[in-house]
Amino acid sequence: MKEKLKIHEVMDRVLAGLKQERYSDYTIGRYRHCYNGVQKFIQGKNVTYYSNTLAVDYVQHQFGIVIDGFYHQYRSNVAASIRALRTLSDYSEHGILIKKRGSGKKPFECPDVFSKDYESFKLACKSRSYAPMGEASLFWSLHRFLIFMKQEGLTDSREMRSIHILKFLTSQKDYSSRHIATTISRLRNYLRFLYQEGIIEHDLCKCLPHMKITRNPFIPSVWQQTDVKKLLGSIDRQNPKGKRDYAILLLVTRLGLRVGDIRTLKLSDLNWNRNLISIIMQKTRQQLQLPLLDDVGWAIIDYLRNGRPQTDSNFVFIRHKAPYNGFADHNCLHKMLVRHMVSAKIETMNDQKHGLHSLRSTLALTLLENGTPLPIISEVLGHQSVQTTRFYLKIDMNGLRNCVINPEEGGVL
Repeated sequence: MKEKLKIHEVMDRVLAGLKQERYSDYTIGRYRHCYNGVQKFIQGKNVTYYSNTLAVDYVQHQFGIVIDGFYHQYRSNVAASIRALRTLSDYSEHGILIKKRGSGKKPFECPDVFSKDYESFKLACKSRSYAPMGEASLFWSLHRFLIFMKQEGLTDSREMRSIHILKFLTSQKDYSSRHIATTISRLRNYLRFLYQEGIIEHDLCKCLPHMKITRNPFIPSVWQQTDVKKLLGSIDRQNPKGKRDYAILLLVTRLGLRVGDIRTLKLSDLNWNRNLISIIMQKTRQQLQLPLLDDVGWAIIDYLRNGRPQTDSNFVFIRHKAPYNGFADHNCLHKMLVRHMVSAKIETMNDQKHGLHSLRSTLALTLLENGTPLPIISEVLGHQSVQTTRFYLKIDMNGLRNCVINPEEGGVL
């Protein structure tokens, strides 16, 4: 059996691990300051090992507040100590330094009465190889549903009835129809699993209304080409982060890659001999091969040679703060984009969506205006169907004007 480390041994190993992961001296100093305070706090007390109860007592002694776990928002000095204590807790429990940053939110705690079925469903979802963001959104809806069922007084999944499902959907009535339709789809996924596994007796999917999510009312947001040039031109390419951000934005504006595919792009996905990018798309799980255009390729090379921090990570693009690993699954890189928009003084996008996906839409518009056939655009964007690509026809305003019929002349303008 592995011997449990004493509290001062855990602290020493955490600090050594932070140094090995190349955390800044300032950050390591903050951790050390917290741990010195803990050691001073336990002097004269019969405390040998770390516990979360000790952490709560220390924070109350040091800052005069009572914390309920490590996942709430606190003022900056308290938050810094809590981060250090959470790292101490992770190392005490797992024996390793947890490198992946959490979202700062308390993990979902499934009601005990549903936990067995919930865990079984999670295992089933793992085998389906959902994309990280798809899985996260699925469980976000499911968490709300299970909490609601608990509040309804249910003590077992077998007690679920159609009335409970409909009451939950009624509680969502103030959300958009698109949100409700998505929630219904996710509930159908979970309820079908419960029925197929014999956990519930009746197929409750039959009580769910059918709602079609239509994209027709939405017109994709696009950029003016002058703004795209201003955006790229504003990036400081002498700066390591600037080199990274420039390469990322070129992958969107020149190749139309989705942010999820950029975030998970690996060194092994780059075929320099054939000048190809070859990936398995996160959204569709289909293979996509795109040419590694000269400007894109040289931007990536410049980042890899002159900007990317030393790391063992296989991801092409990594965070520039320790721990030096890939971006979190939920990071859509929106803050990075906004930072450069501000630098470029781009204000024309304030009244419309301006995430990285809007740059992807802009590429689609450019290809349309250049007369590129839809099947080619569909292949470039990684769409499974040309019907999806037709959605982008709505942003080709010049093309639409050419189709307007003059009521007086009876012809085409």
